[in-house]
Amino acid sequence: STAMNFGSKSFQPRPPDKGSFPLDHFGECRSFKEKFMKCLRDNKFENALCRKESKAYLECRMERQLMAQEPLEKLGFGDLIDG
Repeated sequence: STAMNFGSKSFQPRPPDKGSFPLDHFGECRSFKEKFMKCLRDNKFENALCRKESKAYLECRMERQLMAQEPLEKLGFGDLIDG
């Protein structure tokens, strides 16, 4: 019988790479996602025409800790920030 020693290497969890984020299992941002997807479909998937919807969706995800907090300027929405 062959004995395997699994204890020699322990699993070290690591955080996801940038750009990876948890799924929205509870649908907390579903309405924002649906508005964004409708905008894309209505505009032949020209994402530049749906930046406001994209910004709202990402804000929802950040508020509910479904992605890391990032400054909106860093995400390319600096021109859409109020004030």
